[in-house]
Amino acid sequence: MAWCCAIFDLDGTLVDSEMLNNQAFTDLLPDLTESVADLVERYRGKRLSSILSDIESCLGKALPSDFEQRYRARVAELFSTKLQPTAGTAAMLEENSFPRCVASSAPPEKIGHALAVSGLTQYFSGCIFSSYEIGSWKPEPTLFLHAAERMGFTAEHCVVVEDSEVGVEAALAAGMRVLHYAPGGVVADRRADRTVKHMSEVPRYLAEVMGERYA
Repeated sequence: MAWCCAIFDLDGTLVDSEMLNNQAFTDLLPDLTESVADLVERYRGKRLSSILSDIESCLGKALPSDFEQRYRARVAELFSTKLQPTAGTAAMLEENSFPRCVASSAPPEKIGHALAVSGLTQYFSGCIFSSYEIGSWKPEPTLFLHAAERMGFTAEHCVVVEDSEVGVEAALAAGMRVLHYAPGGVVADRRADRTVKHMSEVPRYLAEVMGERYA
């Protein structure tokens, strides 16, 4: 059996979705004055319920009772027409066969849709884990520990690939190594074991981890 399993976050890691996720807020809430880019930095990796509470505080009023439903529908529309894998992701997954899975705070339906429209479904068949299935969200470590157990690996044999601070925190709390995916303009998280700017760098780091194991 392979020694190392890569656990990938979804939004902002496998798929270039953060701008689209936050564009949906500005599309639906004309009173929201922050730019999409500022919203990305404010809400990257955070649970939707926490984001909606913060938006209500910023606006000084409650959101409509059906807002979450309308928001998710708008995100799905944007994904269907604009979502792409992050740079180098498709080639990295196609050219390498290491054990891997997706562990995301998003609902299963969103994960499945994102992987389908970005052409990545085939690389994660049966290996997709959602916070909504276990009732635990990052920065709690439970999702990553659940994914590792289902994949048949212990925490020390897993490497998490994450773009958000809360994701890095969750991986560290789970006792796993962390690759912080920080493409151009994103500040590196110094808590991570390594920072990568392009997905083509992931297999190289996994090989280094394997080398340490067998040295």
